[in-house]
Amino acid sequence: MKKVFTLVALAGVFTFVACGPSAAEKAAKEKIKQDSIAAAASAQAAADAAKAQAAADSTAKFASAAAEKAKAEEDAKAAEEAAKKGGKKKK
Repeated sequence: MKKVFTLVALAGVFTFVACGPSAAEKAAKEKIKQDSIAAAASAQAAADAAKAQAAADSTAKFASAAAEKAKAEEDAKAAEEAAKKGGKKKK
């Protein structure tokens, strides 16, 4: 009885092994994996590009604000010098 049970169990194991994924199924699974890797790389590249653009925009905004501040300071100095040259202001 033990020998018969062993033979049936062994036949069951061979059946499971034989019913494994085919070469086409393995290829499809590998293609899905590669597509997933490519999609993740593409998403990462897009995120990096957006981050770089945000940094460039921030730098441009900062430079513009600094230029405006410098112009305002120059205008204030020019007004101050004009006031000194023109004497006291009339009320």
